[in-house]
Amino acid sequence: MQGPSPVSIVVPVYNSEKSLGILFERLQKVFLAKGCDFQLILVDDGSRDGSWSVVRELAASHANVRGIRMLRNYGQHNALLCGIRAAQNPIIVTMDDDLQNPPEEIPRLLEHLGAEYDVVYGAPENERHGIWRDLASQITKIVLENAMGAQTARQVSAFRAFRRPITLAFQDFRSPYVSIDVLLTWGTQRFTAVRVRHDPRALGPSNYTVGKLIRHALNMMTGFSTLPLQVASLLGFAMTLGGVLALVWVLTMYLIHGSVVPGFYFLACIISIFSGTQLFAIGIIGEYLARIHLRTMDRPSYAVGATTDFRDYAAG
Repeated sequence: MQGPSPVSIVVPVYNSEKSLGILFERLQKVFLAKGCDFQLILVDDGSRDGSWSVVRELAASHANVRGIRMLRNYGQHNALLCGIRAAQNPIIVTMDDDLQNPPEEIPRLLEHLGAEYDVVYGAPENERHGIWRDLASQITKIVLENAMGAQTARQVSAFRAFRRPITLAFQDFRSPYVSIDVLLTWGTQRFTAVRVRHDPRALGPSNYTVGKLIRHALNMMTGFSTLPLQVASLLGFAMTLGGVLALVWVLTMYLIHGSVVPGFYFLACIISIFSGTQLFAIGIIGEYLARIHLRTMDRPSYAVGATTDFRDYAAG
């Protein structure tokens, strides 16, 4: 009888030297109890503390641990893409390095990863962040829902399990703007989510700030969606319609009263609104052009500086 499929755990690492050893020990207990082999891939995304030293120690002591070090900080999703491409097992699990995603909840994700679903998210039962972080997270998920085109987008998290074959859909993806959740939709539409425990952060402040969440939402909007262009078109249409109605009103007043209707400030406001709308639309178009320009430069999603097994990973 064939045992459980081996699992690759991909963890982006940033300034987490204190939690990595604890994370590995807890993962080892979980998979030992499950009777399943696992591979741990730790991607150091330009940490400024001793995280890389801890990664090297773990890799030297345990054959199932692999470390990859980025040349600089590229961002969480870029680091995840690098780790996913290095994964060798048929099932991949991604999780944070701060122990807020409990390793003990991984079996629950794997249980739902059956024939019906290709991607399973671990949706937190209770978010353990501040009010502004939670608000920014909800806004990001709304944007992600439009970019993914899937209802499960409202329940996405960094804690996910998926089948490795669907990553073939984005194996040639090269862009500095990465969203793993959107890329997964290139390979499947069979998503689901299960409620899991979300522990409070015990070691240091969060590295994923409100500003990073907002930037990630903007990257998703302009990098994987045409929503901003659609909004600009609708806004331009609405302002044009308003201007036409204002012109009809002015001409009607002129025909009735036989003189120009006083209203310099009103007209000035209309002109200001139209000018602002045009500049807004031009700005959005400019953002898309800038992204096209960056793609023509063939800027990679990441670049690897070192690995613990001395394999040569090219920039992706």
